[in-house]
Amino acid sequence: MAIHKVVSNAEEACKGIESGMTLMLGGFGLCGIPEKSIEQLVKMGVKDLTCISNNAGVDDFGLGLLLQGRQIKKMISSYVGENDEFERQMLSGELEVDLIPQGSLAERCRAGGAGIPAFFTPAGFGTEVGEGKEMREFNGKPHILETALTADYAIVKAWKGDTAGNLIYKATARNFNPLMAMAGTITIAEVEELVPIGELDPNEIHTPGIFVQRIFQGDGYEKRIEQRTVRPKAQ
Repeated sequence: MAIHKVVSNAEEACKGIESGMTLMLGGFGLCGIPEKSIEQLVKMGVKDLTCISNNAGVDDFGLGLLLQGRQIKKMISSYVGENDEFERQMLSGELEVDLIPQGSLAERCRAGGAGIPAFFTPAGFGTEVGEGKEMREFNGKPHILETALTADYAIVKAWKGDTAGNLIYKATARNFNPLMAMAGTITIAEVEELVPIGELDPNEIHTPGIFVQRIFQGDGYEKRIEQRTVRPKAQ
């Protein structure tokens, strides 16, 4: 008997998320972020969240909306330079922050989904990142021990998905989304287009449906650009 995974909207998809939980949120900058689910979390008013995400959005979009409402207690991320409110909360001590090298963050998420509890990496050795962590040498080079990351809920955004939860990401959105989809106790996928089983080419699927528990089709995605830089028009 097939498991019913399709839900009608973000409200139904986010049921069960409570204050104090740990969430993984896919995306890279503002590309491939679960916009509709984030908007629903704002509406729900859940607080004291630990959010694992490469970025922290911008002031009025993405995770920046949760930061505005003081809904995030701790951010585990790699790059946070586009959010003034994030900077203010971090410097004032209101927000706990764990900054991680981007490759290490990605691998910690992947390891969590693969059932690997920890791994050694040279990234961060000799910096604040490596303080208090076990060190070993491999081939004469120092490495630090990093532990896997998992979450109560992983929330991802895909281009296409089918009713069994199989997902295809488009272009740069294929970044943290596939890794995080594997590492949540419950994984929510919002997609731009939801199709019946059998319509996706099995060779093109990035996340198998076995990792997805809830899926819904969103609409009206803004697809903003963090910083748009263009050349002056030629005279």
